[in-house]
Amino acid sequence: MKLETRSNIELINLTVGYEQPDGVPLEILKGMNFTAESGEMVALIGSNGIGKSTLLRSMVGFLKYFSGNIKFNGKELNEFGAKEVAQIMSFVSTDNVRVANMTVFDLVAYGRFPYTNWIGKLTNNDKNIVEEAIEKVGLSGFENRLITQISDGERQRAMIARAVSQDTSVIILDEPTAFLDVSNKYEIFHLLQILSREKGKTIVLSTHDLNIALREVDKLWIVTENNNFQGAPEDAVLNGWLNQLFKNKHVGFDLQEGEYFFKKEFKAKVKVVGEGLALTWTLRALNRMGYQIVIQAEPDFYVFVNENSWELKLKKSTQVFNSIYQLLAFLR
Repeated sequence: MKLETRSNIELINLTVGYEQPDGVPLEILKGMNFTAESGEMVALIGSNGIGKSTLLRSMVGFLKYFSGNIKFNGKELNEFGAKEVAQIMSFVSTDNVRVANMTVFDLVAYGRFPYTNWIGKLTNNDKNIVEEAIEKVGLSGFENRLITQISDGERQRAMIARAVSQDTSVIILDEPTAFLDVSNKYEIFHLLQILSREKGKTIVLSTHDLNIALREVDKLWIVTENNNFQGAPEDAVLNGWLNQLFKNKHVGFDLQEGEYFFKKEFKAKVKVVGEGLALTWTLRALNRMGYQIVIQAEPDFYVFVNENSWELKLKKSTQVFNSIYQLLAFLR
């Protein structure tokens, strides 16, 4: 029987880690207090090695947590049996599945195991659910394709389809967009959005694609060495949390643009005159090259952005270029 579909997750003063070879427990993340509601898409963010994977694996019962509680709809995770947990939460890891002779259908069908009999035989209903999951992730026609013969993006879609076929109200994903190109990253985020908003799934994923996460998720869970934060991406920006993610003094967060950038020492001041999209991208290009954009201060040179040309006015000469690339090449 399918369990209740609400997916209210609570992490209460949770401490997670793992046992070391000498049997001494190593605490990785401490005192975490996070929540995720039904239909929310949550991004878990933190620096490399801080313990994001450990937290996610603890949430699905793969690792024992040391103290605190993990609750699902008010009931502690430890009170559920293994089969019940598998009917509540599905997990998508970064492991690259490459099993000889396994088809896409076979991989997705593994999601039905919490509901099959002891020999794992699929019913017609199970097969229909698997087919629907494959269709939802855009892999129709790939059912008989070997997973060793599809792309990384297609394989990641198949892994998500397995979670969809498991028919859980919570889907936990560890770096689902790792190793994917930009197009596939956005496709995966779009797919997860559909599952959360249209199907009411609670999605919790770890990611390093911060610029995408800031635009697409409903809530952030931010873990740092000293403290933790949860809230809307906009709350994280306004409260200064995104600048705490990096110890690197060369990386900053642009509060106006809503994205990370490399801090630079400006080499010269430039005033740019123009309008429209060409002006916007000219400003970005000059800033990327280390030029300080000024409005009222006296500039070292001017750039006039016209409809199809860029005019560079120096103190003693003027140059005209047909592209931003030509302008930057001259300035180098």
